Amino acid sequence: MRYYISDLHFYHKNLLERMDHRGFESLDAMHEYMIAKWNGKVRPNDEVVILGDFSIGKGAETNAVLERLQGRKMLIEGNHDKFLGCRRFQKEQFEWIEPYKELSDNNRKVILCHYPLFCYNGQYRLDAEGNPKSYMLYGHVHNTYDELLVNDFQKQTRNHKRLIHGKEEAVSIPCNMINCFCMFSDYEPLTLDEWIVVDAARRQKMDEC
Repeated sequence: MRYYISDLHFYHKNLLERMDHRGFESLDAMHEYMIAKWNGKVRPNDEVVILGDFSIGKGAETNAVLERLQGRKMLIEGNHDKFLGCRRFQKEQFEWIEPYKELSDNNRKVILCHYPLFCYNGQYRLDAEGNPKSYMLYGHVHNTYDELLVNDFQKQTRNHKRLIHGKEEAVSIPCNMINCFCMFSDYEPLTLDEWIVVDAARRQKMDEC
């Protein structure tokens, strides 16, 4: 099984009371909750792709967290992942570390980047039943004003129609950008299918406001 999650921000104390307002009484409380949620879902042979900003801790501190997390871990580099430059950090804790990557997930292309990409590879592609064949998974913006702008972009893009090869009538553009921010899943890594459901429900509520 493969899971995705972003912006856990281990050791980032400011996020308890600023920006995210995570509400934990301490960093230790946040760490223990996030580790418990992770290990309650992820089994030893599962894969977890972290879409950046895993930790702002030092190399040794980040090593200690990773050693407690189950599964095979992969990292998309985020702007706060400074531990990557620390000589004490054990890079072998991750199976790979990349700034950008494209993977296949149950016959769907998954575009992975810490930052939202508005024009991503395969954005227009549909399968024979008209379902999207490509998804862009991102983080970075948390639940901020920038996420509202991403939502507006998706709505505007989907409202446009274009002619594609093999179709007689213009079709809507299937723009599918999913913010895998950890607070949207209560700090639990999710599969692509789970994120699709969570993201659709969250964006519907955004549109109703």
